[in-house]
Amino acid sequence: MFVLANLIHALAQVLDLLLHFYSIILVVRVIVSWVNADPFNPLVRFLYQATEPVLHRVRRTLPVTYAGIDFSPLIVLLAIVLLQAFLVSSLHDIARRL
Repeated sequence: MFVLANLIHALAQVLDLLLHFYSIILVVRVIVSWVNADPFNPLVRFLYQATEPVLHRVRRTLPVTYAGIDFSPLIVLLAIVLLQAFLVSSLHDIARRL
């Protein structure tokens, strides 16, 4: 049973790390959009390609623009925090009980 508990614990840590990295990528993309960076820069292209599918889905589902400001990154960041607080914590608790 301890092997399964260790596996679940490791999956929870990896999921937490991936969500944390994605939130950093999202924040950097927001900052890059404020400074009007070169759209042909490979880093800027990576940021947009990594975040646009999720942001587009949020924009399509919810009307999250107000006065020309796009609040979809904020919605995605809140969802990431919710996933980290609920899913990752639940996986850690399941691993502890095994």
